[in-house]
Amino acid sequence: MVSIEQMPQQNAGYDRAITVFSPNGRLFQVEYAREAVEKGTISLGIRYASGVVLAVDKNLTDPLIIANSVEKIYKIDGHIGAATSGLVADGRRVIDKARVDAQSYTLTYGEAIEVPVMLRKVTDNMQLYTQIGGLRPFGVALLIGGVDDDGSCHLYETDPSGSYWEYKATAIGDQSANVREIFEKEYRDDLTKPEAIDLALRALYKGTEEQFNSDSIEISVIDARTKKYYAFNDREVQREIETTLGKLKATKKKK
Repeated sequence: MVSIEQMPQQNAGYDRAITVFSPNGRLFQVEYAREAVEKGTISLGIRYASGVVLAVDKNLTDPLIIANSVEKIYKIDGHIGAATSGLVADGRRVIDKARVDAQSYTLTYGEAIEVPVMLRKVTDNMQLYTQIGGLRPFGVALLIGGVDDDGSCHLYETDPSGSYWEYKATAIGDQSANVREIFEKEYRDDLTKPEAIDLALRALYKGTEEQFNSDSIEISVIDARTKKYYAFNDREVQREIETTLGKLKATKKKK
């Protein structure tokens, strides 16, 4: 007899429109969703001594696109932000639900939601879409960064299965492995905010094979001193990029 694994793909129900376990215990729809993330543009996060930096490359290949119309870093609450990679529309849907959850928590308990609680609400929502018939997993991964009331800083990575991990620095999307290699070599626990931003931009520069420009870059920070999410405007992004590129050129000349 022909095993289920050997059947033609059109007959393999576990590999079609619904998410069910294959005979060898795999969830193919979740794996396909992870592939969508791997093909997305790069997003990264760095936890520095007193906050978190989120940075993304939107990879705008069409010169007619208005850069500000493409959003990949989102404010979830006053002290929490998230960067996405994968399907933009899926990311927007996850973020919208997270914003409602954050506001509901504040109305219910009279205080801002803690970052780990927000994380679990996001990942529980994502996991739900892997086990209900007629639904597909979200084809997006998130980096969630924020600061709690006690000043503790958090950076988490989620994936389409609803799993999550906490990091000091990490990246998702295309070329993310190269960026993580840079972080492994250069990350320090005592990074200042300027140093973290510089490291983020240098990592993006290498991760995009030295092709990025200011229109494609988004930067946001959540600082423990203010406990506030702040998105850099175009002028501030341009200034940070010019500073980083100047350092890179000076390093190359020395070599």
